[in-house]
Amino acid sequence: MSRNAKINTLLMAIVAALAVLPLALGLGDHKEEPFTGADGEAETAITEIAPDYEPWFAPLYEPPSGEVESALFALQAALGAGVLAYYFGLRKGRRQGEARAAAAGDGRAPGSGSAGSVGSGA
Repeated sequence: MSRNAKINTLLMAIVAALAVLPLALGLGDHKEEPFTGADGEAETAITEIAPDYEPWFAPLYEPPSGEVESALFALQAALGAGVLAYYFGLRKGRRQGEARAAAAGDGRAPGSGSAGSVGSGA
């Protein structure tokens, strides 16, 4: 197994552990909604600290349910991942193209010599 494959396997194991361990260890069991987002936690904290607080802004679009909100968030994450993957793929492709062009240029350089010196033996 190559060094990169070992590193990738280790990183995948760490990500899997970060996803599974909170569920397996029961972290958040004491809460009504154990794994809510930071927005929900902030809203709860604000209403506990200042119950009469009025938000400065209202959302432009309020999804009809939590499932729709989750689906929109997943769509946003997928689009962002697609843009990043496209960018990094484009960079890698350009780098490989430059390397191929440089290798092709190096391959021609020794045999290309000057035209006058190749056939001037007569």
